[in-house]
Amino acid sequence: MKDTLLLIRHARAAGQAPDAPLTPEGVAQAGALAETLSGCGITRIISSPWRRAVDTAGSLAERLSLPIQTDERLTERVLSSADRADWMGRLRESFDDEHLALPGGESGHTARARILAVLEGARDPAGITAVVSHGNLLALALGLDYDGWANLRNPDVWVWDAKASVRWKPV
Repeated sequence: MKDTLLLIRHARAAGQAPDAPLTPEGVAQAGALAETLSGCGITRIISSPWRRAVDTAGSLAERLSLPIQTDERLTERVLSSADRADWMGRLRESFDDEHLALPGGESGHTARARILAVLEGARDPAGITAVVSHGNLLALALGLDYDGWANLRNPDVWVWDAKASVRWKPV
């Protein structure tokens, strides 16, 4: 499995803000995830700089004695800069129209290109790279539709290689 990526959605968090911490359940999930993945041959960890992703990656990094590299391009996609009562409906629309960009937000097309650029350069030929990010961004990278996004869990793991991606729920 060398030269493979593990795409990891962060553990359960207390909110959506960039500084939202993991909940107590999320802390336990991150610890269990680290235990499960510790024998997989991970040699590199890259994470969104948002706290919930870094905290999820931190459990794994500590267990494996690896540094965490953060990459701004792994931050969650912002649908709109304004609070919207209709955000769920607009999110569904954004999966149907990848070029839809609400005011102050990012289109699915742009966000997908952003994460794919990270993934292209993330492979470690000597081992496995763990990439910790966010649900909407990962759904876009994986080509999921709205229902696929809605069925994501915290944490979720996908094995991403040159041929296919496979969902794996280790905890």
